[in-house]
Amino acid sequence: MTNPRASVRLSISSLSAHKRRFAGTFVAVLLGVAFLTGTLVMSDTLRASFDTMFGNATAGTDAVVRGSDVITVAGESRGTRQPVSTALVKRIEHTPGVAAAAPDIQGAGQLIGSDGKPVGGQGPPTLAGNWIDDPELNPYQLAAGRAPAAPGEVVINRGTADRGGLRIGDTTVLRTPDPVRVTIVGLATFGDQDGMGQVTYTAMTQSDAEEHLTPKPGEASTIQVRAGPGTSQQELVDALRPVLPKGVEAITGQASAAEDRDMISGAFLSLFTTLLLVFSGIVLLVTAFSIHNTFAIVVAQRTRENALLRALGASRGQVVGASLVEAGAVGVTASAAGLAGGIGIAAGLRALFPAVGFPFPAGPLVIGAGSLLLPLAVGFLVCLASALLPAVRAGRTAPLAALRESAVDDSAASRTRTLAGLVLLAASVGTILTGVSAGPSGPLSAAGAVLALAAFVVLGPVASSYAVRFLGAPLDRLRGVSGRLARRNALRSPRRTASTATALMIGVAVVSLFTVFGASLKATMNQTVDRSFAGDVAISAPAFGAGGSGLSPRLAPAVDRLPEVATAVGLGKGVAEVDGAGRALTVTDPAALGRVFDLGRVDGSLNGLGTNGIAVSGTEAGKRGLHTGSTARLTFTDGARQNFTVRAVYDRPELAGDYVITRQAWAPHRAQDSDSLIAVSFKPGVSTADGRAAVAKAAAAYGNPDVQTRSEYAQSSAGGIDMMLTLVYALLALAVLIALLGIANTLTLAVHERTRELGLLRAVGQTRSQLRSMVRWESVLVAAFGTAGGLLLGGFLGWVLVEASAGGTAFSFALPPLRLLVIALVGITAGALAGRRPARRAARLDVLRAIAAE
Repeated sequence: MTNPRASVRLSISSLSAHKRRFAGTFVAVLLGVAFLTGTLVMSDTLRASFDTMFGNATAGTDAVVRGSDVITVAGESRGTRQPVSTALVKRIEHTPGVAAAAPDIQGAGQLIGSDGKPVGGQGPPTLAGNWIDDPELNPYQLAAGRAPAAPGEVVINRGTADRGGLRIGDTTVLRTPDPVRVTIVGLATFGDQDGMGQVTYTAMTQSDAEEHLTPKPGEASTIQVRAGPGTSQQELVDALRPVLPKGVEAITGQASAAEDRDMISGAFLSLFTTLLLVFSGIVLLVTAFSIHNTFAIVVAQRTRENALLRALGASRGQVVGASLVEAGAVGVTASAAGLAGGIGIAAGLRALFPAVGFPFPAGPLVIGAGSLLLPLAVGFLVCLASALLPAVRAGRTAPLAALRESAVDDSAASRTRTLAGLVLLAASVGTILTGVSAGPSGPLSAAGAVLALAAFVVLGPVASSYAVRFLGAPLDRLRGVSGRLARRNALRSPRRTASTATALMIGVAVVSLFTVFGASLKATMNQTVDRSFAGDVAISAPAFGAGGSGLSPRLAPAVDRLPEVATAVGLGKGVAEVDGAGRALTVTDPAALGRVFDLGRVDGSLNGLGTNGIAVSGTEAGKRGLHTGSTARLTFTDGARQNFTVRAVYDRPELAGDYVITRQAWAPHRAQDSDSLIAVSFKPGVSTADGRAAVAKAAAAYGNPDVQTRSEYAQSSAGGIDMMLTLVYALLALAVLIALLGIANTLTLAVHERTRELGLLRAVGQTRSQLRSMVRWESVLVAAFGTAGGLLLGGFLGWVLVEASAGGTAFSFALPPLRLLVIALVGITAGALAGRRPARRAARLDVLRAIAAE
């Protein structure tokens, strides 16, 4: 057998004759490739849709005039700029090449829907501004009604109206953050869309916008400029630069649209795509283990067949090639089917997201060549690489093996594997301990986590022998002979058991990791509130997402005047450069701050900061070499620079922030003023219920924000964690499904491998029910081993992630026993379900034919 085409024909013939052996592999590759394809197609489609939407909406704006200085703080996708004077509009309009110019005032404004609840909730940005009459300069176009002309009249985007149940003529409240009574006189679209994604938008007259969204009249966020005929955008910008004062710049409309697109869609799409690609990688890793296990079993079952090929003259390379041809054929066909499935997934997601209240811009699916070629190549290579070691093992089959009976695989763990696994485990622990103690170091911690995963995989066959004995011990008493046989079958090939369980272990480990990390975040927030919040109730703006317009700065003084209240202090936000670095400022009454927040040890005094004093956290003071009496130079968004004297250094910045200044110091530089949190403490003898009712009554006049107890505030602050976990569970369901398909496929192949053995068991008196029970319990044992390993690995990696994320701050590690128990029960139950089909197939075997089988 020297002709290489003969081995290819043999592979194709073998695949045709034994299609059912590779059914599980085919489905695993199909699902993995479909997930990856759907991710890439969805990402390309969304990016193209946002590009089109912003391009169409801003096509008439040729230049944007704005403040040149920008201050960016950590966590912001776009910095804060100083406003520009609306008086520049006339100067710009008289510049050669300018056809029109209009001020654009932007700020936060949350609209209240017909049900009394804020539209947008805690998710997307809620924007407000002035209506621009020039339709080419205004990205929003009137779809119904008219433009606002009188005080209190507004136009809202059509998507906001639909979600809030609002119509033209309705009167509602706009939080700016002070509540403003408004009447809807028109509905608008953003380009040809009902809105800018999920963003809500309310447009007022220019005078109303200046009154409610700016610190003083005559200021705008930007000035939109339209060029005259024959003037390009760059020529317009070049003409504007000489007439603009210092601190003001002009950029092309295309550059501004690109920045807006990146702000709204760029960061989100990057996070969205990265998240899905990470889970695609997990799915493909699980798929690789399932594929490897299938081919390993098939090769073991073909020992005699491969030996006959060798005896007939086939070389090792031809046997290896024949096995790889089979893997390649499965990989190509399954990947091709996965491409179609992935396109279907992307189309389904586009239909699903609007149904759950998250509409993306409309547009056709964008299917690029890269979105098809990459998943196809990945699916093929994963399948080929996963089958490589079993193929090499097949090539090593000796011709004399043809004279022996085919044996059931009983491969065990070698001493070399045990030693290698222990070395990897020691290296992992050492690397992780170094990573979490040095800094901590994210790269070192990540490297240690990868080593830990490798150690678990290598030590799997070693651990499976002990784990199956322990986990299966109760079966002897509970299920009798069937349980005992199930345990012995799982122990027969520790390497196969471990390989089968590893795919499930990885899926459960990632689920457990995020579950532990989410519980730790919640525990940290609870600990922070318990330790730092000394008040009785909190009035807070949304803590998750960008929604909301904050709280009125007049609310805290109103609550403070209540007879039930001892102290009410509001925490506002500001930004400034501190010694050249952008930092968030907490704007408050520092003297009252210490009465409702436990700031720990305070060096100096929070009283009397005045207009030139600042309080700094101990962490920031240590980084910048500051201490009481030293000077910090602050640069504000309006370009003003001022030296502040450090008059206090405090230990606990969790809720108070790193830099605290007075409202008087911030007032000359502020933009739209708002508070993010109001902490309230009651007078002695006032119950929480009575005090809360009084505070809620006072807050009703300021937009009716939520009044929460300390525990409720802690829970709402961590409100996004459960949403994150739900998304993680949904994404990882596919990985767990593929792992369970791997278990089912392994058991199916094992049934084929043990046909004669099963026939003999039936012949000596085992009933069909006992046979089904034996196979199902073997599946449960394999799933239990994988689930237990996944819980152990996930809990350990969750601790690593918590420690690596601490960064010197107080981060509590917490294990959620109930959720982990649910994960364990789901894994074991799923294992029982995975064993049902192989069990039914085993029970249907004809006894005489099974005994006669080789």
